Amino acid sequence: MNKLWQSPISPGLSWYETSINQRPEYPTLDGDCDCDVVVIGGGFTGLSAAFHLANAGTNVVLVEAHRLGDGASGRNGGQFGSGHHCDILELEKQYGFERSRALWEMAEKAKASLHDLASNAGFDFEYKCGQLSPMHKRRFEAKKRAEIEVINERYDYHDLIWLDQEEMSGKLGSHDYFGGSQDKGTGHFHPLKYLVGLAKAAANSGANIFENTSALNIKKSSRIKIQTNRCVITADKCLLAVNGYHGGLEKQTARHIMPIQSFIIATEPLPQDSGIIPDGEAVDDSRNLVRYFRKSSDNRLLFGGRNPFGSRNPSDAGKGIHRQMCAVYPSLKNIKITHQWGGSVATTIPRMPFVREVKPGIWSIGGYSGHGVVLSNYAGRLIAEKFLGISGELDHLSDLEIPPFPGGQMMRSPLLYLAMMWYSLRDRV
Repeated sequence: MNKLWQSPISPGLSWYETSINQRPEYPTLDGDCDCDVVVIGGGFTGLSAAFHLANAGTNVVLVEAHRLGDGASGRNGGQFGSGHHCDILELEKQYGFERSRALWEMAEKAKASLHDLASNAGFDFEYKCGQLSPMHKRRFEAKKRAEIEVINERYDYHDLIWLDQEEMSGKLGSHDYFGGSQDKGTGHFHPLKYLVGLAKAAANSGANIFENTSALNIKKSSRIKIQTNRCVITADKCLLAVNGYHGGLEKQTARHIMPIQSFIIATEPLPQDSGIIPDGEAVDDSRNLVRYFRKSSDNRLLFGGRNPFGSRNPSDAGKGIHRQMCAVYPSLKNIKITHQWGGSVATTIPRMPFVREVKPGIWSIGGYSGHGVVLSNYAGRLIAEKFLGISGELDHLSDLEIPPFPGGQMMRSPLLYLAMMWYSLRDRV
């Protein structure tokens, strides 16, 4: 059994941490160094960028303030998803069909890229096919059916189908929802296993990876200088891949990306005849404060959601998540909860990623808004290709209109609290 670790940014012990045989440790950077590219943040975006850069012969240094996997990449719901958080009809309305189609195709290539990397590097990540997206209100049916029809016919994607209420109930093992969609072209995985495999692949390719090395400030003169808690890193280019853990490191990133707390609970293994998600798909529902759940490889129910009341304590937030789980599955009221954990995900106002060159040679990427599993890995690849001068595909994301959040840092917490309460109210009516 690997050593258990509790980081200040990763409250609660996740089932993922206790289910892997080994979580490798990387050294702390103790001396000044010089490199081609410095990557700040050891999640999917940063590690993917480091892998692709190192694989091309670039001298890349990656620093992570805590342990790899302590952030959202190692603790999330593990759901892939198709497309982006912003639905296809809204994207078409804002950007037109051609741009919307390019964004859809990018997300499809992101799925394939993730699988290809793992296959080529030779590591398993417990992938399971299928995703269900049930409607918690019947009035959403018309819009969802229209979206499915557009995706089938205009985007040539035929793995997405409509399920009526009876079909969805059978797929979920619950009568708490109306109809919804089934997507056979996506699925779910063990995020920490993928992150561990990705980090090993990056290191084996020549990336210099350091844990417990905090970036404190960034200065740009003739070159880029990163002051860490122990040393100075000098580089030609820099990637900020900190997502919901940006703090005050870079002002543009802080203005555009909002951290949001999310929590997950894990039950003890379910009875084999429980009838819950019998085919093993992942589930995300239609609420603004989305409920997302799936079964683990050892038949536990992993159930996640938002806590609208703002507690960062997993045991407190876990009580609310437990109530949400029991609303969907009343038969689990007395089942034992073995793990409760949380952390920060991140969003933007339009629910699309924030990708910007915030200063010459310094790029920031984050705010995946619930679609980070696949898009973060691919964004890491695309920024590497951008730095290498071999692809401009990242422009599809960097050209998106992402306005800043109003009110500045002082108003961030109260506005977030009001927004969460508002969304919670809308989910009930």
